[in-house]
Amino acid sequence: MSNKLFVGNLSFNTTENDLQDAFAAFGTVTEANLMMDRSTNRPRGFGFVTMSTDEEAQKAIAGLNGKAIDGRSLTVNVARPREERTGGGGGRGGYGGGRSRY
Repeated sequence: MSNKLFVGNLSFNTTENDLQDAFAAFGTVTEANLMMDRSTNRPRGFGFVTMSTDEEAQKAIAGLNGKAIDGRSLTVNVARPREERTGGGGGRGGYGGGRSRY
């Protein structure tokens, strides 16, 4: 079990302080992060909360998964490690991928 939690289905009005306050009822929050869109700098609707112990994380999952905050039912579960992205292009190499006229 991990003490880092994924929190999904967040309202775009939810702040990191709102997350911290909601999870603090279940133990000590060591970190609360909202994921932001790089191009618009607006929230993406999910984030991560790290509790100080695994037991507190379990309590937070039991207490907040499915609970409505800012009018949205939260999804709270143990965060999975980030998967490595492979590749890096659109699958086309070279210079533009256009067809030749000859």
